[in-house]
Amino acid sequence: MNNKSKKVLLCVFILIAILVVLIVIPKGKQEKVNEDALKFKEDYEAFNNKTNSSGKTYRSVNIDKNNPFIYKTEDDIVSMMNNKETFIVYFGFNTCPWCRSVIEELVSVSKDLKINTIYYVNIRPNDVDIRDTITINDDGSYEKTKEGTSGYNKLLELMDNVLSNYSRSDKDGNSVDVHEKRIYAPNVVAVLKGKSIKLDTGISDSQNDAYMDLTTEMKKETYDKFKEVLKSIQIECNEAC
Repeated sequence: MNNKSKKVLLCVFILIAILVVLIVIPKGKQEKVNEDALKFKEDYEAFNNKTNSSGKTYRSVNIDKNNPFIYKTEDDIVSMMNNKETFIVYFGFNTCPWCRSVIEELVSVSKDLKINTIYYVNIRPNDVDIRDTITINDDGSYEKTKEGTSGYNKLLELMDNVLSNYSRSDKDGNSVDVHEKRIYAPNVVAVLKGKSIKLDTGISDSQNDAYMDLTTEMKKETYDKFKEVLKSIQIECNEAC
């Protein structure tokens, strides 16, 4: 084989390598996104009109199969924040009635703002809460009866500036401040270059029951609340999310 033939063969190999990078790798990434999106849809729609242990019927939701959700753990989010990344993260779980009240609007606003990725942390994987459990005693004192995961506790530190204080009610209905922050469900958080900058539950101020019928006005309020969170990093996120 002469030098000219070798050069031609080398060029062919280079072109093939470029095609692999441009076609195969993005395709693999898209398949992963689609896989998570379908899983999210199935996880939430599986409880449509099912009845829970309290006799309440779960709200029926219709999740677009092209939804933006990608599954992450609390440890993943800690690493992303430490890496100074910009992203949106949604904390919730599929049987959370408040989450089911707002999830469709979160999907809608993400599409309208062209934010293709929202990371989803299921805070109750396999029905085991990643958060700690605090019990209020009869005398009004409190104690931690279950420790949250190390990743969850780290997130409490990293997101301290946007998280709400955690309080529980005693036997008389009085609020007891347990002197720590809490990641509630739902919580949607905007993270800009590793810093949490905005959080909202998306829940309408008019909604006082997680199972009540939602009016058009309530849904619009939820949409607008999420829009403010997503818009806070829209420019950066449209390039990377």
